[in-house]
Amino acid sequence: MKLLLDTHIWIWSLLEPARIKPRIAKALESPANEKWLSPISIWECMVLVEKGRLKLNMDVEEWIAHALTEFPPREAPLTTEVVLAMSKIHLPHRDPADAFLAATAKVFGSL
Repeated sequence: MKLLLDTHIWIWSLLEPARIKPRIAKALESPANEKWLSPISIWECMVLVEKGRLKLNMDVEEWIAHALTEFPPREAPLTTEVVLAMSKIHLPHRDPADAFLAATAKVFGSL
């Protein structure tokens, strides 16, 4: 199964694994599942650091490089089809990063 990781699940899996619910942790650990990450999550991580909502023990770019090596996901492409699919995504909030992730999951069949 393809798993498109939410930004916070990705960050927590590296920094605070205890915050991840057991069902999600089990899915992340299963070799049967492909872990995917959108470039939007990389951007969102950088924004969280810039706003002071995420504290890292190193430069954000260095941390991201380390994180992608330690927990190597496949990169989910950000395509025109994903952007167009955003118009069909209706979330209970207006977070553009979540809309990109939902549209990516819809286009590429991730859960």
